[in-house]
Amino acid sequence: MIAKRLHEKIRHEITRRVAEQEYAVGERLPSICELADSFGVSVTTVGRAIEDLRSTGIVDCVPGRGIFVREQRRFILDFGFSLTRSVGRQPPVIEPQTTIVSVTREELSSFVFREFDVPIEPICCVRTLTSIATMPIVFDTLYVSQCFGDDIVDELDRKSVGELLHDRGISVESSRLLLQARPASDEAKAVFSIPEGFPTLQRVYQLIAEDPVVSVFGVSESPFDRLAWRTE
Repeated sequence: MIAKRLHEKIRHEITRRVAEQEYAVGERLPSICELADSFGVSVTTVGRAIEDLRSTGIVDCVPGRGIFVREQRRFILDFGFSLTRSVGRQPPVIEPQTTIVSVTREELSSFVFREFDVPIEPICCVRTLTSIATMPIVFDTLYVSQCFGDDIVDELDRKSVGELLHDRGISVESSRLLLQARPASDEAKAVFSIPEGFPTLQRVYQLIAEDPVVSVFGVSESPFDRLAWRTE
């Protein structure tokens, strides 16, 4: 119990120093040994506190370099599909940039889409990464039927899913959405440079069009401290 109290005390104190900018964004913290000396505790106790701070996004631990204060920025996206790519954190509105990560042909994961009726056969899978001012905020895995053709890749580099469907004259009758907190997927860990088990906000979706030939499914992931979804 004593070790736990010490560990929590150190975690709260370092969090306070970050919040009050005693440790600035990007600044390297003292080493674990130095922190242990200054707090008068063991390196194990400090290590537990640092691990908690890392898992909650307060600090980054870079092997061979040290412990750094992580930038805390959160953006807001509309919780829908008729949106443009404008994203707001504070006025003025910032224009995001989207890049294609990969294009493959895959089956939909039965685990992720277990609440949805998905096609059995493999379909086109386009993975994209949306960033603001070089900060990645959304990793999206989009599954679409072949009726969209190969030029969908070029279009997704410039448009949201909602814009793409609208421009093609495809009417969406309804959508199914599942919002959940989950550990980051392997792909998300890589693009966001986050550790194993880091929590993400995951949006699983299906767009149901009037034309039964059209299939649109997707999964959007974002580190929990970078993005919030807005709905009205």
